[in-house]
Amino acid sequence: MNLTLTDLEEAINYWRRQRPATGEECALSPEVNLLAGIYAMMIFDGLTERPMDTVDAAARQLLTLWRQQQA
Repeated sequence: MNLTLTDLEEAINYWRRQRPATGEECALSPEVNLLAGIYAMMIFDGLTERPMDTVDAAARQLLTLWRQQQA
């Protein structure tokens, strides 16, 4: 299974709603920060998708929880 940029964008938006930015500096939650880092690297590398098994376990768990909410 591959992770697409579109899926990642939707997951980031889901986690932004669950855990909004906080403080005067509007710091991202750890969940959003983790997924945003993957998103940034995919953009930097020119990828539109990547194999899910190349994503670390914490991010896979966040993505799994997001997918379960889509059902």
